[in-house]
Amino acid sequence: MKIGTKSLLFGAHCIFIHPLLVAAAWWRLYGFPSDPRLWLAFIVHDWGYWGKPNMDGPEGETHVEAGARIMARLFGPEWGEFTRYHSRYYARKDGVAPSRLCYADKLSLCFEWDWCYLLRVCLTGEIREYRAHAERGGKYAKDSYLSGASTSRREWLRTVKRFMLRYVAANY
Repeated sequence: MKIGTKSLLFGAHCIFIHPLLVAAAWWRLYGFPSDPRLWLAFIVHDWGYWGKPNMDGPEGETHVEAGARIMARLFGPEWGEFTRYHSRYYARKDGVAPSRLCYADKLSLCFEWDWCYLLRVCLTGEIREYRAHAERGGKYAKDSYLSGASTSRREWLRTVKRFMLRYVAANY
């Protein structure tokens, strides 16, 4: 089973947990998400990880396209863009600001219990990719949360969470 599929089934992007955490983060940032289209975006925004061999590589980066297509087909192009631009990579690539979904998605990690997240990403193997990417100084090296890659898993996660809090506070 590919790592992207594992992520959706029981990993970092678990379809039974992650959308609820994104909704909680949205509520914290913008108020209760009463629009049903938001709830669907919370659910489908990461579905494109299905079958992907990596999370942050060239294939994994395209994960936003599936959810964007679903939302555009159902609710129009603006909802497709809203979903597509939850990716900072896609927003930068297309020269636009990230959507509000981006900030809720990033903040959602901070609503996770450390032990639960670490258990899931260790079971899927995602943590190896995330930490290896961090040690190589991946595309977000300038974001500086990656400097904690050589610490314990728990400290690494806490470093990532601190970064996400700062990033969201500075940009949303």
